[in-house]
Amino acid sequence: MLPDDPHGNGAGHSDAGYEAYSSHQAESATSDPRSSADAVTAFASPSNPFSHGELNSSQPHNARAMPGETYTNNSALPSSVARIKVIGVGGGGCNAVNRMISSGLAGIEFWSVNTDAQALDNTTMTNSLHIGQKLTRGLGAGGNPAIGQKAAEESREEIAAALEESDLVFITAGMGGGTGTGAAPIVAEVAKEAGALTVGVVTRPFTFEGRRRMNQADEGIAALQGRVDTLIIIPNDKLLSVISEQTPVQEAFRTADDILRQGVQGISDIITIPGLVNVDFADVRAIMADAGTALMGIGMGSGKSRAREAAIAAISSPLLESSIDGASGAVFNVTGGSDLTLHEVNAAAEIIYEGVDPNANIIFGAVIDERMQGEVCITVIATGFNTRAGAQPEIEVARVTPFKRTLAAPPITPPASSGGSGGLGAGLDIPEFLQRRRPNNNR
Repeated sequence: MLPDDPHGNGAGHSDAGYEAYSSHQAESATSDPRSSADAVTAFASPSNPFSHGELNSSQPHNARAMPGETYTNNSALPSSVARIKVIGVGGGGCNAVNRMISSGLAGIEFWSVNTDAQALDNTTMTNSLHIGQKLTRGLGAGGNPAIGQKAAEESREEIAAALEESDLVFITAGMGGGTGTGAAPIVAEVAKEAGALTVGVVTRPFTFEGRRRMNQADEGIAALQGRVDTLIIIPNDKLLSVISEQTPVQEAFRTADDILRQGVQGISDIITIPGLVNVDFADVRAIMADAGTALMGIGMGSGKSRAREAAIAAISSPLLESSIDGASGAVFNVTGGSDLTLHEVNAAAEIIYEGVDPNANIIFGAVIDERMQGEVCITVIATGFNTRAGAQPEIEVARVTPFKRTLAAPPITPPASSGGSGGLGAGLDIPEFLQRRRPNNNR
């Protein structure tokens, strides 16, 4: 939806494959000892919102009360769960976070950051941060990124408190408006200062939203690029290729929100869901730290060639702004039922390997989910396009083309021959109707 215009939190998913996968993950979260179906995490205590209690594996897991617990797998080898936070900035970002919560995305602490007090009142989250209260008086940024930036700077200390002790911070926003565009880079800057791996997942506006909004989005993306470890850009215009012509406008904007959710879930699931071949937070950090622009794809497959189909769908998603060709780093995760075979995993891996640099650092994970019998889901995150050296991947930058009426060029009559009418017509292009009206001097 429009990045800073709260449109509500519709629950419709336009993509059946993604919807099925999301439901699988929401169900599996309830059986995962490291996560909870209650994804709305709140303060551990009023006096110390960031205290971390010890949680024995025999105790019930309450993600609402204890967002950063330490889990003990056995008495000798304690393990710490990566502390993941998702910060929705502005109207579009907050709507995307609401969708993540409603989809059952677990093991994550969610925050809503906005200058619009009314929008914060409508959020489903308990963790909300009203920034720039003195500057905006709760009335929003008015589509002005400069106001959004100043509001974030005014509330910098509050933002830092919310991001304390984070291992991985996702910043999601719709670029082009006021709060999301202006405040997201400041939030990212604070997250990096706190030592967290910082990942931006943002949308680029629809072309029909206008040149001004598109230009603001480009400026906001450029500002955010230099303040995050990894930036995933999802162009809303690409949605036109994955939704039907009969899709209502409101549903299309909800789909844009859901794409942000998929971008976050594609990474967080790799870390939070135990796998047959585990990919832990250190693996993800190795690929995504200071990686610059990243590309993320999720593909579903079923039937005889399900793994191959899922891999192809993941690397050729119409939502990607460019291909993964030449990526020097990649994380890919294969999720399937107990009927997943080694040959299928190999077939999927071959598709991924063909698309990236031959010497790429590739981290592979495999998760067995009994609920996915007959289906395979593959998540791919490709990084390392030499963005720090200035050779960024060829990303399509949306441009607004003014509506113009194309006028046909007037027909050009060949010059009259010298042996023709001579004198007045020699060497001149005389329209036919004038030629017909000229007197015949030879009579």
